Amino acid sequence: MTPYKRTMRQILARVPVMPVLTVHDVHSAAELAAALVRGGVVVFEVLLRTPQALDAVKAMIEAAPEADIGLGTLLTAEDVQAAVEAGVAFGVSPGLTPSLAHAARLAGLPFLPGTASASEVMFAREQGFRELKFFPAQGSAGISWLRNMAPVFPDVVFCPTGGIQPADIPDYLALPNCCTVGGSWIAPSALVQAQNWPEITKLALQSTKMKIF
Repeated sequence: MTPYKRTMRQILARVPVMPVLTVHDVHSAAELAAALVRGGVVVFEVLLRTPQALDAVKAMIEAAPEADIGLGTLLTAEDVQAAVEAGVAFGVSPGLTPSLAHAARLAGLPFLPGTASASEVMFAREQGFRELKFFPAQGSAGISWLRNMAPVFPDVVFCPTGGIQPADIPDYLALPNCCTVGGSWIAPSALVQAQNWPEITKLALQSTKMKIF
């Protein structure tokens, strides 16, 4: 039995926009998480790209227990283990290898592997994954690709990331195989560095209104 309270699909369904965060200051991580949650954003991904990332994600989990906080840029089985030990709700990768897939399955970790082609989607499905990241989406260019993939892989849900701007989001969310997009614009580095939590909360609130019903 998985120790996780939600599946990957259930996690994605909680928000229309998932912030992708690069955290450089562990001391502000808890306040950043709280600012996002105040704006209704209860799912976000922290990138494993800074020395502070693991400590930051632990602080965020403690500060926002109602949120599903994931760790991204997982490249190896060791990264998966570090994510599990940090207590994250899910993991994200830019691609998928057999060893990475095995590690995620073994850990029972809700996992969002990256894909960029039909062949990669087929491989991910063979490995048991039906919730996939589409990366890089390259702004609005990815909409046509996802639309073409919908009838080919009707059981797959995508979370596109990479260069997506707010203006692109309604068109993505209108697709039958996309319920969530990832982006960094909700918590831009300038606002985080300035600790402008009210403005980040405002952007988070705006993102929750982009849901297409």
